[in-house]
Amino acid sequence: MWRVSRNHTSYTTKLLVSQEKIYAPGEGRHRAAIVVINDQIDSLLLRQLSDEDTVVLEVLSDKAKTIVASMYLDINRQIEDDLNKIDAVIQHAKGAGVLLAIDSNSRSKMWHDNQTNARGKILEEFLTSKQLHILKEESTLTTYLSSRGSSNIDLTVVSNQLLRAVENWEVSDQESCSDHCIIKFAVGQASRSCKIESQRVRYLVNSDDIDKFQGNLTRLLEERLNTTNTDGGSDDLDATLSEITNKGTKIEKLIE
Repeated sequence: MWRVSRNHTSYTTKLLVSQEKIYAPGEGRHRAAIVVINDQIDSLLLRQLSDEDTVVLEVLSDKAKTIVASMYLDINRQIEDDLNKIDAVIQHAKGAGVLLAIDSNSRSKMWHDNQTNARGKILEEFLTSKQLHILKEESTLTTYLSSRGSSNIDLTVVSNQLLRAVENWEVSDQESCSDHCIIKFAVGQASRSCKIESQRVRYLVNSDDIDKFQGNLTRLLEERLNTTNTDGGSDDLDATLSEITNKGTKIEKLIE
């Protein structure tokens, strides 16, 4: 659940009783919700993107529009179905900042868990390909703790537009009445409009596969340029690299 005030946000998976605006659409079992506790913040539920496991709001504060979402990724559901939901949120944002609070049921060392499972690998590659950033600092506290163990399955994810605006992210030791911990952070006003200079797409490549990657990339370049050197010019080389990585060849093929 999200709790949104003017400059402060916290996230937990338990729905609290509140007299403010509670967004929990759908008729089934609700596993995601957003509560707006400041009536000075304009918020609109995006029903076309929301259901019992995904709540998406358009939030307007000080003339800055942000798309925020609370999401539950069911471990018994194909994760690709939920990734399609995230992609739909990104497409709807059309350049506005995006902030996602996700119970991912996915584990990865990328977000300081002690292991990476199959779901985690798929999710980390998706987030990287969409230029989304995980806000997670190493901590003695994990986001999830129960008698069965602990992990960092709860993620705070932001787009480039909000990367410099979110501050003071932390896992709180405050009692949450849940096996998920409260996550707190603030969204700064002044820095919200800052642009991230680097907009380049990043790719995840296992260090063990670097030799395969380089060999296959060289072979593909030679095939596309019909040469064993780069005498064709840097423009041809750049165009060919862009075609290979963005259109012609999936990155997985380069490390097979």
